[in-house]
Amino acid sequence: MKALIINCSPVRNGATAEIVNIAAGELSKRFETKSICIDDYSFSFCKGCRSCHETAVCVQSDDIDIIMDEFEKADIVVSVSPSYWADIPGQFKAFIDRCTPWCNTHEPHASISPGKRGYVIALRTGPSMRECERIIGSIEHFYGHLEIGCCGSLGLCSVEYKEAVAPRTAEITGFCSSIS
Repeated sequence: MKALIINCSPVRNGATAEIVNIAAGELSKRFETKSICIDDYSFSFCKGCRSCHETAVCVQSDDIDIIMDEFEKADIVVSVSPSYWADIPGQFKAFIDRCTPWCNTHEPHASISPGKRGYVIALRTGPSMRECERIIGSIEHFYGHLEIGCCGSLGLCSVEYKEAVAPRTAEITGFCSSIS
């Protein structure tokens, strides 16, 4: 089985990346694991033209297809997202918008293989779990439209810098050990 872990942050070496590394270390004990960072890919915003509602293909040609190929290869998708103004980062939102050709709310639509399982790890700098829940909800909504089963989530509060991640390692590895 294959696991894909997505760093939804544009920061490749911060707290989110540190959590991705911990998750990858734990998941690689049981799965063939690949980690990607959303900022390593180049893609444009959705144009809102709705051509994909009739063709199941986006009019733009960029790295979205490369990312979606990684989704296709994976049995398990783990999205790790920080809070940017109480929701997912804009770069990840732009990616989600560009996944409209795969969205199950219109026909025809492209699709990825069925049976994939999705998990979310959300982090924020403040002490309230409410923002983490909003991030988790956004990503689970996205998974639902791709027909990826929502199977679990973890919210981590009071994590601003990567130094704050180490004390949470057991919590992260414990969550990852429940991924199946």
